Amino acid sequence: MTRSYGFDTLQVHAGARPDPATGARQVPIYQTTAYVFRDADHAAALFNLQEVGYIYSRLTNPTVAALQERVATLEGGVGAVCCSSGHGAQIMALFPLMEPGRNVVASTRLYGGTVTQFSQTIRRFGWSAKFADTDDLAAVEAAIDADTRAIFCESIANPGGYVTDIPALAKIADKHGIPLIVDNTSATPYLCRPIEQGATLVVHSMTKYLTGNGTVTGGVVVDSGNFDWSASEKFPSLSAPEPAYHGLKFHETFGALAFTFHGIAIGLRDLGMTLNPQAAHYTLMGIETLSLRMQRHVENAEKIAAWLEADPRIEAVTYAGLPSSPWHGRAKTLYPKGAGALFTVALKGGYEACIKLVDSLELFSHVANLGDTRSLIIHSASTTHRQLSAEQQKAAGAAPNVVRLSIGIEDAEDLIADLDQALSKAGT
Repeated sequence: MTRSYGFDTLQVHAGARPDPATGARQVPIYQTTAYVFRDADHAAALFNLQEVGYIYSRLTNPTVAALQERVATLEGGVGAVCCSSGHGAQIMALFPLMEPGRNVVASTRLYGGTVTQFSQTIRRFGWSAKFADTDDLAAVEAAIDADTRAIFCESIANPGGYVTDIPALAKIADKHGIPLIVDNTSATPYLCRPIEQGATLVVHSMTKYLTGNGTVTGGVVVDSGNFDWSASEKFPSLSAPEPAYHGLKFHETFGALAFTFHGIAIGLRDLGMTLNPQAAHYTLMGIETLSLRMQRHVENAEKIAAWLEADPRIEAVTYAGLPSSPWHGRAKTLYPKGAGALFTVALKGGYEACIKLVDSLELFSHVANLGDTRSLIIHSASTTHRQLSAEQQKAAGAAPNVVRLSIGIEDAEDLIADLDQALSKAGT
């Protein structure tokens, strides 16, 4: 009998099987560069993509493969490609879609590093980005032109905790025959499954909630398997003959897994953004407790955001889990298990008060990360979003009088007490 397992079961078991050689229950760390072929014909079949297997750890590794299967299963995708960081995952997602002269339409509410990558770095490939407010669907659609190859957004935006209407963007993407790419880092598949809401591809910085313990960096691209790459001539990397494989057509040959196979056979082969097996092992262990951690993250965030909103020293709190948020209704509908644990707080005391607050906290760690079990804080305007213009900072929710909080799994009362004493010292 075939059984459909629940999320809590899949986060522990998906991709993990007892090691056939030793019976080891936990996925082993296969710390190896290369793999012995059975014979010359086996090697040729692997290199011709006629057989699936392990060739070289820049491309495939058993520990990484287990992680890819687990994340793809939790996201409801057909396959996934892991790489060395979240930024690497973004490039890996765009790489099969773009060519010189092509563009991506991106949300204005993105992590500052992503804005910089899209507005500056990808131009060196001859690509470009058009930024649009994803709450203004007409503006998103107006930004799409004949050279647009994708729409990109975050499910729960960093830093402001804004929740995106993924189904609405998916309808626009479908209308124009382009994929919707959703960065699901802040929500995780426990709170949001973008593929079920119409996304074509999902990316993660696994560095954050998936690993959950601040130990390693990693990224992943999950393929829904739902997009018809041959419906138009927009995506020749996936639909047209590939010279490096004697004219093989990825979509014709691999069907729903075309994007995944291309990501490994071309993306990892040539870009080399490989995830190491040690990092994959840490992330596999982290995912085992993902639902438990996310429940506590959300519970704490709701308590702390409500306390901050009621404090007279605070100008505003952006958390979509608050009834006062303009996105509260959307969060209830699309993110019913919670609006995450990431949000911003605007202080009445302005920039100086933000700096004093950050320097006065004892439990909150001042780091350029999020999604840790520990509660974290950062002043985005002077750090992660420093490279952006004042207008871009404001659009991204990172104005000078704003700090970003990533709420951990500690006792909420202790975190509130820490914020209270630090706010007093900040003189707000």
